[in-house]
Amino acid sequence: MERSLSMELVRVTEAAALSSARWMGRGQKMEADDAATTAMRDVFDTIPMKGTVVIGEGEMDEAPMLYIGEKLGTGSGPLVDIAVDPLEGTNIVASGGWNALAVLAVADHGNLLHAPDMYMDKIAVGPEAVGQIDINASVIDNLKAVAKAKNKDIEDVVATVLNRPRHEEIIAQLREAGARIKLIEDGDVAAAINTAFDQTGVDILFGSGGAPEGVISAVALKCLGGEIQGRLLPQNEEEIKRCEKMGIDLKQVLRMEDLVRGDDAIFAATGVTDGELLRGVQFKGSYGQTHSVVMRAKSGTVRFVDGRHSLEKKPHLVMKP
Repeated sequence: MERSLSMELVRVTEAAALSSARWMGRGQKMEADDAATTAMRDVFDTIPMKGTVVIGEGEMDEAPMLYIGEKLGTGSGPLVDIAVDPLEGTNIVASGGWNALAVLAVADHGNLLHAPDMYMDKIAVGPEAVGQIDINASVIDNLKAVAKAKNKDIEDVVATVLNRPRHEEIIAQLREAGARIKLIEDGDVAAAINTAFDQTGVDILFGSGGAPEGVISAVALKCLGGEIQGRLLPQNEEEIKRCEKMGIDLKQVLRMEDLVRGDDAIFAATGVTDGELLRGVQFKGSYGQTHSVVMRAKSGTVRFVDGRHSLEKKPHLVMKP
């Protein structure tokens, strides 16, 4: 992939964030998601690449999709596979909460796991604890491993978990161990990425969330030198058959090399609402301000990008060549 592709992709997440941020707190998650999806598609089609969507928007909430198999880009340039979540945290935007993102991940063709849209059990950490976690181990053993790797007491380790009834046992074990807990309502891509940045205060992610989001998180953590492990959790016979058709062993632990292969991948995200890592979109007069992160696995470069966008000169958030 060309080095310049990184900065081109930030334009995509910026447009999605600017469009969906207008819906913050208005209780209309589908409208917010549709705005992000439309803006993302429009800007993607100005980028010199031959892209194919291999992970699109989630089918679980019947959201408007950038559909799997859709072709994006100008049709010239590198051949890449794309994983997108135009609005990671639709409920967050609808309620005006924290950590909604516009996110995407890109890798050379054939290098991303085509994760089915179902739940995945996950555990994720940043660079300091790579090689120390095991999704098959107990909560307490993983806490001990991360505490040792980061030179902390268990009481100082912060674990983040989606606040769901299915995670009651994990939460109970974390509390029994004395760890600190950050419960989140949505947005486990942001939660996974946060484990790799000291300023977020998050050390480890536990629990299940969407499998497509697991692949997107894996690309980000590959760029950051972190680690995620996953295991698919089909909820019914239809989902089991779907995994079997794809040749996926349900007992298999999906590791970094299973989720994203090769030595190169790009991840980009723009904050829609404020979070620990990225600020949300701000509007003032005819301008919108964005805060983004873009990273590349091959170089290890991580850039934070502040954008100031004239909404008069680019009313549709894209300037066609």
